[in-house]
Amino acid sequence: MSRLPLDTGAALVVFSGGQDSSTCLAWALSRFERIETVGFHYGQVHAVEMDQRATLRDRIAGLRPEWRARLSADHEFDFGVLAQISRSPLTGAAEPFLAESGLPPTFVPGRNLLFLTAAAALGYRLGTKHIVTGVCETDYSGYPDCRDDTIKALQVAINLGTEAAFTLHTPLMWIDKAQTWAMALELGGVDLVDIIQRDSHTCYRGDRSQLHDWGYGCGSCPACELRSQGWLRFSRALEAA
Repeated sequence: MSRLPLDTGAALVVFSGGQDSSTCLAWALSRFERIETVGFHYGQVHAVEMDQRATLRDRIAGLRPEWRARLSADHEFDFGVLAQISRSPLTGAAEPFLAESGLPPTFVPGRNLLFLTAAAALGYRLGTKHIVTGVCETDYSGYPDCRDDTIKALQVAINLGTEAAFTLHTPLMWIDKAQTWAMALELGGVDLVDIIQRDSHTCYRGDRSQLHDWGYGCGSCPACELRSQGWLRFSRALEAA
């Protein structure tokens, strides 16, 4: 399990209740003295992910006494207007132009840009300069707002617009889903892997009726496919070790 030098600062984790943000929460708990979390309701079809947040926070924090001591307040905000502005299958609608643009139909234009800007605004009020998010360029669904260049540009814009010194941390940016499972194992052992497997939610259809080796989900949406393929590679690597 990972033991890292502790940053005496505070961090705000953008926490959706999915696999990636759960891993990022453990990552932050291993590094920062105080951690708060923030989640956003935006009319997502898979709103069950938000219902899982409290359970995940409690179970992840319970893995270590120091994690329990470091985890502080949770914040939830209503961004329902995003479903009206950026229509997507993830919000129960469709955006015809996406098919022509080559972008995935599940892309929600502006989502991560708005969420990270809002997180920074909250961080400004809280005096928190570290923002942690689970976006990833290596193994993702093709969303342009998950790219490293986007996050770096957004950090510059946020800092110019607030005259602050925020750092947007992206611990998963250059790793794939198999490596994300491996990171969870390193951070919190098999107990953390089990928590993420059983209590997090990533399925775009919001299906929690089927428990697979890799967790709950429909098994066929893009999110489930990425998660299941990553679990398979992770499991094979453990067997070969």
